[in-house]
Parts: sequence; C-alpha cells; structure tokens
Amino acid sequence: MASRTAPVLDTRALNRATLARQLLLSRAEMSARDAVAHLLGLQAQNVKPPYYQLHARLAGFRPTELAGLMESREVVRMVTMRSTIHTHTAEDALTLRPLVQAARDREVNQFRKGLVGVDLDRLALDARAFVEAEPRTMGEIREELLKEWPDADPQSLSVAARCLLPLVQVTPRGVWGRSGQVRLTTVENWLRRPAGKTRSVGKAQGVREARGTGTREAQAAGEAQGVDDVVLRYLGAFGPASVKDMQTWAGLTRLKESFERLRPRLLTFRDENGVELFDLPDAPRPDAGTTAPPRFLPEFDNLLLSHADRSRVIAPELKGRTWTGNQAHRVLLLDGFLGGLWTADAGVLTVELFGPASRALKEEIVAEGESLLADMADSPAGTSTGKDAGTGAGTDAGTGEDVGTGAGTAASTVAVRFGSIRG
Repeated sequence: MASRTAPVLDTRALNRATLARQLLLSRAEMSARDAVAHLLGLQAQNVKPPYYQLHARLAGFRPTELAGLMESREVVRMVTMRSTIHTHTAEDALTLRPLVQAARDREVNQFRKGLVGVDLDRLALDARAFVEAEPRTMGEIREELLKEWPDADPQSLSVAARCLLPLVQVTPRGVWGRSGQVRLTTVENWLRRPAGKTRSVGKAQGVREARGTGTREAQAAGEAQGVDDVVLRYLGAFGPASVKDMQTWAGLTRLKESFERLRPRLLTFRDENGVELFDLPDAPRPDAGTTAPPRFLPEFDNLLLSHADRSRVIAPELKGRTWTGNQAHRVLLLDGFLGGLWTADAGVLTVELFGPASRALKEEIVAEGESLLADMADSPAGTSTGKDAGTGAGTDAGTGEDVGTGAGTAASTVAVRFGSIRG
C-alpha cells in the first residue's frame, strides 16, 4: 500500500501519462525500429497487428518499413511475455527471452504428465539441432521428437520444445503483403549472434542461493541488474505502474524486490484505490485535460494487456466488450479510452461506437480511418495486403449519412461507416 503522503493520480491522469509513453497522444517522429525497442516489443499473435500498432503511434509510418526490418532480421517474432508472440528488436529478442525462462520452465511443468520418461535436457539438445539444420514447422518438430519418445504426449513435446528453446518465426512469416507457413529456428541461429546470459527472474530474485563464492555473487548481481533494467524500461513505456502491473505485462512473479532496489531512483504515487505506483522522475505525465485524438488499435495491443488494473484505458462498464467468445476485436480509442470497435474488409472500415458521438467527433474518426486505410494500402511490389486494406466508397450503414472526407485526394475513395460489427 502506498504512503498516504504520496500524490494521487486519478484515472484520467494515469490515462494521459500512459498514452504519452505509448506514443498515442501525438504520433512520434521515430523510426519503426526505435519504436519497437521503446515499447519493449509489439504483441504479434496475428501477423498484421504490429503494423497497425506502429501506424497509430508513428508519423509517416508505412508497412514496408517494418517489413524491411523483418526481412533484414533487425526485428523478429518470438514467444516472450505472457507466453505470447511478440515482435522484438534483435537485441531485445536476445535478452528479454532469457528473462522469462523461469516462467517457460513452469509452463513445461504443467505438461509433466505427458512427458513421463522424457529427458528434457536431451529434448532441448535434439530439438535445437533439428531446427538449426533448417527452419522447421512445429508439426515437423513434434514428429522428430516422437521418434525418440513415441509414448510421450505429442502436444506436451511441442510445448516443451517451444518453452525450452528461444524459437523465432522466420520470414516470410510476419512480412506485410507476403504469406508463409510458421517455420522456426533458434534466435541465435537466425541472428547469428549468441543470446545474453540467462537473467531469469526466478534466479535473479534468488540471490540468497548465490552466496558462497564471489563468482556466484557477481553472477547474481548481474542477473538482478538485468531485471532492474527491464523494470525501468517498462515504466518508460507503460508507467506509472504498480509491481502487479509489471508482473501482468511480463507474465512473471517475484518482481517486488527489483522495485525495492530501484525505489531510491523512482517517484512514487498512488491511484484512487490507494495502490502504490512507481515512475521514472523525468517521464512525461501530461495534464489530465490534454487532448487525446481518436486512434485505431489492433486486437491484442499491449496498451490493453499490460496492467493488472485496466481501468486507465477501459471503463469498468465496458469490461469484456473487446472480446466475443475467444475472439479479440480491434479497438477504437476516443478521448484516450476504449470507445468502440472496428473492422476493415474490402476497403471499407466499419466503426461500432459504444456511445453517442458528436458530428465533429465522427468527422475526426472518419479522417483517422481514411488515413489508416490509405496508408496501410502501401504494400511491397504491388502485392495485395488482403482484406485489411484497400479503397472503396460507401455510406453509413447505421444512419445513412455520407462519410468519407477526403475530397480531391486519394483518400476520397476510402469508405468509413458507422454500424454494428458484431451482428
């Protein structure tokens, strides 16, 4: 619990501070590579969301920029935080993946019944040799491992290989305008660079176990420093935040000791519920009245997934509205908060609002939507980007009012309409 003397940040203040860190108050003049690093990666459960995430955040972004980084191996797709796929810079792929290894080990342990008799060290060695010979599909990895352990559960073997090895999805998978089956190799093999030393949170926090030799103490100190560095970066991208917030983002536990080590270097606040929040002294904390323009975000945007308390972006009454069953929806931010959903199909962007909107606000939404579709139609060598981009014309399906404001420009053929996207 935070000290009662710590300043209180209300929901709007937290919202504006978080949007500023997330580059969502105004588009940043920043390269795609630098943005991926600043944000500690982009959620990438599907192929296209990372591109939409950057469009919402960067001035002048076009899909070809991130696609080029994928093809030049400056960024990669791999399982890291929360055991989900992220797009990371090469440097972060080599260092953040070891950070979460303890969590991946625990994940393997959940499948131990299907791994009876399996030597996990041997499995890791065999799987590494197999995928480093050439990139393989998960099905191929599973079949190879079944040769050695035919009585094991096939799914458990797949989970063990995915968790024990730092596997990346090789291109063309993840490249805008191209398609490709998911094929995997190790991050070290793909980047031709060694991974950083394991800085597992479980080990970094277990400094007590490192007593006995100077070497072990030095190693433990280095591991703790690695965790502390990530805490500072997390606050720079998602703060102000609580210990539980960061643990939610990372899918880890036992981070409190790191925050305590860093406390002398940090500012502390509390939210309206009295929860202690930490922040970097020089990080932006804009006035709560700062304007927040409409922003179209993809499904699984980390803005929505990286805090234990999501009320800084999602009002309590809208909790659960970003999902239907197990399907996540793309979301629209209005005044910095969840305000609706959207889809794009055959060049028509449909917006479903959760509340009334003035004509002026609808015009802002339309302008942002037209920009999104026009900019994301930029694809390599004229390759079609599929149903997520294109141009067309139309009217508002819900009200009949004409939409589309780009008269006399290329955007004039883009259709943005307001209606239901959930039937």
